[in-house]
Amino acid sequence: MMLLSLLANPAVRPDLFTARRAKPAAKQSRWLRMAEGISLWLAVLLMLFVHPLYAEARQMDMEQPGQLYLMNDQNARQQPAVILDSEFQVRVSGLLAQTRLTRTFRNASDQWQEGIFVFPLPDKATVYGLRMTIGEREIVGHIEPKAKARQTYERARQAGQHAATLEQHRPNLFTSRVANIPPGESVQVEIRYQQPVAYKHGEFELRLPTTLTPRYMPGEPLAETQGPWQSGWALATTEVADAHEISPFTVRPTDVDGGSHRARIGIEIESGLALADVSSPSHRLHTELDGARATVRPEQEKVLMDRDVIVRWRPVAGSEPKAAVFHQTWQGEDYLMAMVLPPETVGPVLRRELVFVIDTSGSMAGDAIAQARSALLKGLESLRPGDSFNVIQFNSQAHPLFAQPVPAEGHYLARARRYVQDLRANGGTEMAGALSLALGMDSGPGGERVRQVVFITDGAVGNESALFNQIRSGLTDRRLFTVGIGSAPNMHFLREAARWGRGEFTAIHSGAEVDRALNRLFAAMEAPVLTNLDVRWPDQGQPLEPVPARPGDLFRGTPLIQVIRGLPAAGQLQVSGQLPGGRHWSTSLDLAQAAPASGLNRQWARGRIDELTDAARLQGQAPDEQQITELSVRHGVISPFTSFVVVEQRRARPETESAGSQSIPTLLPAGSQPGMLRYPQTATFAPLFTALGLLGLMFSLAIAMLNRRPSL
Repeated sequence: MMLLSLLANPAVRPDLFTARRAKPAAKQSRWLRMAEGISLWLAVLLMLFVHPLYAEARQMDMEQPGQLYLMNDQNARQQPAVILDSEFQVRVSGLLAQTRLTRTFRNASDQWQEGIFVFPLPDKATVYGLRMTIGEREIVGHIEPKAKARQTYERARQAGQHAATLEQHRPNLFTSRVANIPPGESVQVEIRYQQPVAYKHGEFELRLPTTLTPRYMPGEPLAETQGPWQSGWALATTEVADAHEISPFTVRPTDVDGGSHRARIGIEIESGLALADVSSPSHRLHTELDGARATVRPEQEKVLMDRDVIVRWRPVAGSEPKAAVFHQTWQGEDYLMAMVLPPETVGPVLRRELVFVIDTSGSMAGDAIAQARSALLKGLESLRPGDSFNVIQFNSQAHPLFAQPVPAEGHYLARARRYVQDLRANGGTEMAGALSLALGMDSGPGGERVRQVVFITDGAVGNESALFNQIRSGLTDRRLFTVGIGSAPNMHFLREAARWGRGEFTAIHSGAEVDRALNRLFAAMEAPVLTNLDVRWPDQGQPLEPVPARPGDLFRGTPLIQVIRGLPAAGQLQVSGQLPGGRHWSTSLDLAQAAPASGLNRQWARGRIDELTDAARLQGQAPDEQQITELSVRHGVISPFTSFVVVEQRRARPETESAGSQSIPTLLPAGSQPGMLRYPQTATFAPLFTALGLLGLMFSLAIAMLNRRPSL
């Protein structure tokens, strides 16, 4: 207040400010004095306004720590967010894992709520069931075309009915909406899905994603696309049209209720092979082994949903499968799944040109960039005399270390190691520029070499489809290999980028995994062990539709897996190919020895949908929506054009009651830096900072007017 008195006192004003000469102007002087008075009174009022704002901000900062609050359109505090509980019940049989994922949405507020949750599933998941449970009542969902499913859900939500929907945005990214959760009560939503179990190098692996790394959304924002289904921190862009639907808020575990975002996990394994051990690089496990069966759960009763859950098991040495076949009859049709491993063979050592691409964007900050540096240094160690190499780092822009690949010699390698050790993570994830640079780079001197690209990233991008097209069109004679980094990488991007790049992929969960994962990858990169594959099923006089229709080259330790419809379990399956050095290899499999299985029809349908999508991409056309929808509805599996919806017919919410809507955040992936946090609008000091800014503006205006006033 002393400063205000000094400003208002003409007697001291000459001592505070430099007087300036001006022509007398009584009218102008009166207006200046009036503006000064208004400005000073506004400043006083703002100071009186700031104190309660500061007190409220401090109170909101201190009360109920660990409780997330949202703000409504009037900047008023809402009730605590819906509390989320999850349970994974997994049953593994042979090469398929069936999972029952139960989400419990508990409304801790005194208002009816809608819960919206964007979450990951395994990148090869086939979703085939949705159920909703309210109290003792269970309602089974069904599949509808996506637009119709949204309309069905919206009508039920507005009519006060219990309802839920599940829709796919990417093969590994989904949204669940639950309408009209009563105050203080819970609604359970059960999702059923299956996934193939990965098998490489004599080891099976199952991955259960629980959170995701926030994705970079390239392109210019399209603000006009906001609507009732806007549920994330991002706006739709010219390159990611659904960015507003795939960008859930990301918070710390301490930002949510202490009982929220935890999961119970139970896994039953029936491998058909005597098991040597079960392990996990992500969690400590409690395991009960009984021959070919195992019961597995984390040592903690509930695990925090901040990383992928990874479980691996190995058969007893000498009993590793070389081939396997499974059979199912569904609605009168036969389905077969066959797995054949190529022989362990080593071809001639080839000279290679390796271009290492490392992601140094902001999403890689923390443990991920340390793992990426270790992976790249390991790659440099794999180089042999006669090889050439280069290093490209990318974030908002891509930068090569050398203008072109250089020989893998001492001084070049030493310079590259120093360069890699100094890399830090910040900026955006402009992956397209890095791919253009890597795939378009001219070869260095020194003759013909096998050209390979090693792409090290967490895959946290929203424009996957455009990047796959870029890889396909720009690959030429190269092979692209991907290395996934972090506790929650985008496995869909990593797997598909390697497939379109005719290479292999691996994922590194922690620093301890680097040597193990990369030794296998670089061994596979030396050369495919089986090319020119020819798979011949018994001739039944009718066209067959195997998926994949044309399997690619096989790398060391990686099996051929194919599913076919309409063929009984009889006759011989013939598989042949070319080994390194041009030698011929072939094997046969007796289909009559097929083991019984379930879910093969769904696996075939999911593969067929993928084939139709790939074919459209290769032709530069839109996928056949009608055919994909028919496949989806007939086999009961979700697709890009269909969604699950479930509605309880009776009204639950009274007409006199209104309902809110809350987007449930995901947890920051373990090892990530705070820069990846994406908060909803919460109770913060923002109003205080706004008031302080206005106060400063009023003082500046008053001082400027006093300076402009004519001197006496």
